[in-house]
Amino acid sequence: MAVAIKLSDELVDDAKLYAKSEHRTPPKQIEHWARLGKIAEENPDLPFNFIREIMLSHEEAEHGKLEPYKFG
Repeated sequence: MAVAIKLSDELVDDAKLYAKSEHRTPPKQIEHWARLGKIAEENPDLPFNFIREIMLSHEEAEHGKLEPYKFG
C-alpha cells in the first residue's frame, strides 16, 4: 500500500544524490535507508557493513545468484 508522506527538502535532496550513484529512484533510496535503520535499531550490536552484507546476500538469494560453498 503506497502512502504519501511529507519529507524535508534536505532529505529528498540527499536521497536524489545517493539514489543517482546507486542507480535507484529517490523514493527507493529513502526506502533503502528506512530498511537499514530498522535493521540497525532491531540489531544494535551488528556493525553497519555487516547489515549491508546481509541485505546484499538476501537480494542475491532472491535473484538466484547463489553459489554453493566448497569446503577445503
